[in-house]
Amino acid sequence: MRPLIQLFGKILAPTANRFYKSLSQPELTQNSVKQEIYHLLINSEYGKNLKINSLDDWQRLPIVNYDDIASYLQNQNKQISLTPEPILFYEKTSGSSGAVKFIPYTQSLRKSFNQMFCVWAHDLTANGPKFSTGKLYACISPQLNIADHQTLQDDLDYLDGWLSWFLRPWLVMPNKLKSLHDANSFKHQLALALLQTENLEIISIWSPSFLQIHLQYIQENRNLLKAELHNQISHKRLKLLDENKINWAQMWERLKLISCWDSANAADQAQGLKSKFPGVLVQGKGLLATEAPMTIPLIEAGGYVPVLDEVFFEFEDDNGNLYYLHQLNIGKEYNIILSQKGGLYRYRIGDRIRVTHYYRNTPCLEFIGRHQNISDLVGEKLQETFVNNALNQLNLQGTNFKSLVPVADPPHYILLLDSATETPEIIAQKLDRFLSASYHYKIARSLAQLAPPQVLISRQIPEVLVSHRIRTGSIWGGIKHPILATSPISTELLQALKYCSNS
Repeated sequence: MRPLIQLFGKILAPTANRFYKSLSQPELTQNSVKQEIYHLLINSEYGKNLKINSLDDWQRLPIVNYDDIASYLQNQNKQISLTPEPILFYEKTSGSSGAVKFIPYTQSLRKSFNQMFCVWAHDLTANGPKFSTGKLYACISPQLNIADHQTLQDDLDYLDGWLSWFLRPWLVMPNKLKSLHDANSFKHQLALALLQTENLEIISIWSPSFLQIHLQYIQENRNLLKAELHNQISHKRLKLLDENKINWAQMWERLKLISCWDSANAADQAQGLKSKFPGVLVQGKGLLATEAPMTIPLIEAGGYVPVLDEVFFEFEDDNGNLYYLHQLNIGKEYNIILSQKGGLYRYRIGDRIRVTHYYRNTPCLEFIGRHQNISDLVGEKLQETFVNNALNQLNLQGTNFKSLVPVADPPHYILLLDSATETPEIIAQKLDRFLSASYHYKIARSLAQLAPPQVLISRQIPEVLVSHRIRTGSIWGGIKHPILATSPISTELLQALKYCSNS
C-alpha cells in the first residue's frame, strides 16, 4: 500500500503547490477570493436587495451573525436567496440563540473543504509519518434522529465525489453503523469495527472525548467484546482485552496519527490521548467549522495556516477595528469575520484566534476559544441566550441566583443556585432534558462525552464566588455572575462550592 499512498501524494501535489504559492502572496490571493465571492453575492437576491453594485461597496455589507440571516438560511427548499448556486444539502449544527441552525452547502463550498483536505493530506504524505496501510477511521456521528438522514454522515461527506470514492476502500466504516439510532448500539458496533482493524493507522475525529468515550466502552465491556470477537482478531490482541487497564498502543500498534481538536477546552483531552498512545502524532484539526474551513495544520509551517484561497477573512480586535489577513500582528488576538462560497458574507462566526507567527508571508492562526458567551467543552456549543431560556423553563421558585458552569474533568455542567424548592436531583434531571433541545448537547450526552449535569444549592454560593473573584484580582463592585460561564471552573473553587452546599 505504501506505493499507492505515495501516488496519492503525487496526485495531490498540484493543489498543494498552488496553495503554497498563495501563502507567499496573501494580499493578492485574498483579493482574488473576495472577487469570486463578490460575484456570487451580486447574483443573489440578498446582494440585489442590499444594492451592492461594485466591489467598492463591500464595506457597506452588514456584518451578521446567524440570527440576522436565519430567515434566508432556514429556507430548506433546495434554493436559497443568499447564493445563486443550487443547494446540495443542509448541514445541522448548533444555533446561537436556539437549539439548531442549518448551514447550506453548495458545490463551491464543498470544493473549499475538498481543497483544504487535499493540502492537509499532501502535507501528511510529504512530511508526516510513513504510512504503510492507509487504514483510516473518519468520524461518524450517530444519527439519533431519523430526520437527520440528510445531514453529513462522516468526514468524507465533506469531500468531492472522486476524492471520497478514492478514500472509501481505506475507510473503517461498517455499513450498518449509519442506520443505528441508539447511542449504545452505535458504541458497540464501532468498538467491534475498530478492534477488528488491526492495521489501523489514522483516526480522524472532532472532539478527543469522542475517542476517549469509545475506549472507555471497550474497557468496560471487554468480556462481551472478547466473546464476540473470538476467532476474528489475533490471540495476542484478544489477551489484551483481559487486562484491567488495556494497553491501547499495543492494541493498535500501527496507529500513527490521531487528528482531533486540541485547542482551548479540548487541550487537556488531547493530552490524554497522547498519554494513551505514546509515539502517535496527535495533530490538532485547526479551525474547521460547519460554516467553512478556516485553518489547516501544516507540519512544514509549524502551525495552522488560513485557507486563504477559498475563504475571505476579516479580523476584528477588541476595540472594533477591522483588519485584513496580511495586516495582522504576531501575538495579537482577533475575532474572525468570514465570507465563504456557500452564501455567508461578512459572517461573525464567533471564533477567536491568536497570531502565533508568519509562514511564507502569511500569519498562522491559533484557535483560543469561542467569542464571549459560548461554552464548548466537547463540541456542545451552549450559548448564553439558549441556556437562559432553559433555566427559565425550570421555573425555579424562590431562586435569586443561578449560574451554569462547565467542569472539565469529567466534562459536565453544574448549575449553581442560592435556593430552590425542589431537590438538586429533580432539578438536574429537568435541566438535562431542557439542555437536550440543543442538537450537539444531546449528541454529547447520548455518547457520554458529557456526564449528567449536577445542581449545587446554598445561600453561600454567591459569597464564595465573590471571594474567589476578589482573590484572583477582580474589583468587587465590577463582579458580574454570568448565566453561563464559558471557561471550566477551577478545582479549588469547585471544592469550595461543594463544601458550602453540603454544609
